[in-house]
Amino acid sequence: MSHLRASQIGSSMERLAKLYLEERDLQIVESNYHCKAGEIDLIIRDSHSLAFVEVRYRKTTRYGSAAESVDQRKQEKLRQTAQHYIQSKKLHCTCRFDVIAITGPIDRPNIDWIKNAF
Repeated sequence: MSHLRASQIGSSMERLAKLYLEERDLQIVESNYHCKAGEIDLIIRDSHSLAFVEVRYRKTTRYGSAAESVDQRKQEKLRQTAQHYIQSKKLHCTCRFDVIAITGPIDRPNIDWIKNAF
């Protein structure tokens, strides 16, 4: 699997995150929501709120963890994109930002779901 391109790995990890959340009875509302401000990997609904989910993968933690890669700049882009989504859908609900941090070899990844990550 080491011959996969970064975009293929990213898509694969997003599918893995989606399955992970569906197995936990979360409803996937939207995948890869795009607007001028940016992109949100997954938008999910649980019994209490709407969550905007960033999926990050790192083969190793040598240069920082997958979760640490969601820096201030990325967080701001996610906030702006979420605001666009909420306004365009005319929603009134409780929202949060989650990170699905995936680390390790592609064939045996470790998944860490961080609710209310920022």
